[in-house]
Amino acid sequence: MSGRGVLVTGASRGIGRAVATAFAAAGDRVAIHHRDSAKEAEGLLAELPGQGHAVVRADLADPGGVRSMADEAAAALGGGIDVLVNNAGVYLHHPVTELSYDEWQDAWRRTLDVNLVGAANLTWCALRHMGEGGRIVNVSSRGAFRGEPDSPAYGASKAGLNALAQSLAIALAPRGIAVATVAPGFVETDMVSEHLKGPGGEAIRAQSPFGRVALPEEIAAAVLYLASPAAEWASGTVLDLNGASYLR
Repeated sequence: MSGRGVLVTGASRGIGRAVATAFAAAGDRVAIHHRDSAKEAEGLLAELPGQGHAVVRADLADPGGVRSMADEAAAALGGGIDVLVNNAGVYLHHPVTELSYDEWQDAWRRTLDVNLVGAANLTWCALRHMGEGGRIVNVSSRGAFRGEPDSPAYGASKAGLNALAQSLAIALAPRGIAVATVAPGFVETDMVSEHLKGPGGEAIRAQSPFGRVALPEEIAAAVLYLASPAAEWASGTVLDLNGASYLR
């Protein structure tokens, strides 16, 4: 069986879709994870070049579902997971001054359960199917550094994801597994399409001296590199992909 077995979460649309497509184009077999977008996932499955791809489903906030999904993905990919891309995430609008205490707690719980704890749980499960030379790439956000005033749980979850990846980079290096992270700014996806329309969109594009936002394919190219055998020495890195819109 040719290529590597790659599990990409949130792969039915946006960045995840571009990532899945990039790996398939490179000759890898891809497990397309989704939560509730089966039609989009099946559509992508039909479009991917090559053979051996599969669709898997799980709510990442459900630990049991995560474990079952990882096992299903490993089996569908031929008995293992060589690359895990933790891309799936939720972004909830929850300004601290506008919510009730119950709403505030709910926003934090829902965000952390998917963006951070879900990614941590899936990593644990995927490692049971990953051998030497494996790769884990997390998709974080510029918001982990720049702040997310209207979605503080999102910013905190992505900061936590960065710290998780760096901790695991140290823990897993003796097993020959590298862990790295990409931190995009605004990307032209469905999730931000409303923000990019009208005067607000112009202000967002103006954040970068290039006068635009990223394309999903640009993020996918970086993920593909960090998952490559050549990128072992990049383990532990957090790669900013924001078009110089935020420098640290």
